[in-house]
Amino acid sequence: MGSNGRVETRKVLSTPADQSEGVAASLAALGAPASSVRRVAHGTTVVTNLLLERRGARVVLCATDGASDLLELRRQERAALYDLSAQHPLPLVDASHVVAVKERRTPTGVSVALSATEAARVAEAVAKLEPEIVVVSLLHSYEDDSHERLLADAIAKRLPRVAIVRSAEVLPEIREYERTTTAVAEGYARPRVSLYLQHLSERLAKGGYPAPDVMTSGGGMRTATEASTAAASLALSGPAGGVVGSAAVLRAAGLNHALTIDIGGTSADAGLVLDGEPLVEPGGSVAGVPIALPRVLVETVSAGGGSIAWIDDGGALRVGPRSAGAVPGPVAFGRGGTQPTVTDAHIALGRLDAARLSGGVTLDAAAAKRAIAALAEKLGATPKRTAEAIIAIADAAMARALRRVSVERGIDPRSCALVAFGGGGPLHACALADLLGMTTILVPPHAGVLSALGLAIAPERRDAAVSVMRAADGVDKKWFRVLLDALAKRAVNASAKTLAWHARVRYAGQGHELDIACKPGDDGASLAKRFAAAHEARYGFTLTRAVEIVAVRVAATGKAVPVKFGTGKKSAVKKLVGPKVETLADATMVVAKGWTARSLPIGGWLLVRK
Repeated sequence: MGSNGRVETRKVLSTPADQSEGVAASLAALGAPASSVRRVAHGTTVVTNLLLERRGARVVLCATDGASDLLELRRQERAALYDLSAQHPLPLVDASHVVAVKERRTPTGVSVALSATEAARVAEAVAKLEPEIVVVSLLHSYEDDSHERLLADAIAKRLPRVAIVRSAEVLPEIREYERTTTAVAEGYARPRVSLYLQHLSERLAKGGYPAPDVMTSGGGMRTATEASTAAASLALSGPAGGVVGSAAVLRAAGLNHALTIDIGGTSADAGLVLDGEPLVEPGGSVAGVPIALPRVLVETVSAGGGSIAWIDDGGALRVGPRSAGAVPGPVAFGRGGTQPTVTDAHIALGRLDAARLSGGVTLDAAAAKRAIAALAEKLGATPKRTAEAIIAIADAAMARALRRVSVERGIDPRSCALVAFGGGGPLHACALADLLGMTTILVPPHAGVLSALGLAIAPERRDAAVSVMRAADGVDKKWFRVLLDALAKRAVNASAKTLAWHARVRYAGQGHELDIACKPGDDGASLAKRFAAAHEARYGFTLTRAVEIVAVRVAATGKAVPVKFGTGKKSAVKKLVGPKVETLADATMVVAKGWTARSLPIGGWLLVRK
């Protein structure tokens, strides 16, 4: 993106073996001299892949004696309510690599103090396990972390070259399980992430480019140096960029609320934009690992263009979760793929008729049709019906994800537009909107690379949190202002332009909280009133019960990078009436029967149901 906000896009093939190769190739494809590049913004799936593939570091976890089985016990919920054979993913740390620490802190004080002798014993036990990194997570450290610091110092003295992650630094909030899993995820990913970002920075430096800024799960940027020690905050780095880009396009189009769907080669990511801003939540699960850090709401399903269609043992057609990915890719790509995919189904139906896809991929339509026909023969169906069924199955999975990010949060999808992007978003948009009863679709400009645009315009962001655990009626304005001011000082950086505080609030006895916006000048009574309104909007009722403030978090964000959509020149409005297939610069758009599409001054298309 130029200094004047003008957008230019290029698209290159993914390089799963070494993502830095794809980054370098994309910069080379721009054709601009390295000296003219002032900033490189990067979104990565390195952390997600590490968690999915279980390729992280060898972690040793130190936990309070009697609470050292947290990772196995989880929340004692079933993996699937009615499937007794379903199992949770294995913990990131095996039980043999958990060291129990004889100490105990309770909510009211210390019952068993951590002695220097015990800390030394634990350090020696940790050293014998030869860890790459050590995680220290002791009970109630969100309130007072002196015991974690004492133990970390002893381990550092015994293993001076091994990094140590303390849970109170990563997540100073209640809930031992979530705090422990978040700290473990940080330790599990940090060595590989640090190595990757160092490798990428060195590769860019050799080409004369600046070190990259990295997108966090919360939708903001951090320097590569900072990101290398905040690996858990990068778990949704890639998908977050798409929702940030969607929000920018939505505002430019004069719309406020939207569901977003980013359909790539392996997966589809559903998100939510309210009042022109991405919805940021305090945590969630990534690859079966709870990470309780702020993240842009994204629900991922294994239903991308590369999702493989297959027949299960019962003779039913299935689509995904297996994927052909970028390598070998769909059969039509001619890169070694032999199993039919969603993309092959679209090609067999004549929806991808371009001679070449962006990124230099040549389509072999005949090969795609043969693969679909072979599958159809096994099913005893026609190739056309089989291709339609493959796409319908993928659509159903994506529609479920869109319902989860909207209906489960009290949002009616029919009141929102659908922003569809990624290589496959505009292909599936009309079908998804019909399944959800939506009547407006926005296909943004630069749809195929909107996530990259989101990275380019995202501001810097720093987060900080503090545990409160007070009844709302015991919080006055003066105390609350001092708390917020102290919290802001921990998060503010030189580029910070905006501070946004949120309190995590609940009824006494509840096991969950709602995030309530707050500011200096608020007190417990105002937060309780706001919480009651939010609780009724989300769940449809309120309780006559005391309200508790559990924690407060602040986000310090810098100034967003300005972007200009469109060419600035007036051009004739183009209108399409479905059914119609339109080839875009970096994607293909299907305008289904009953839908009309018109081009927008900002670029992209607005589709409306008749």
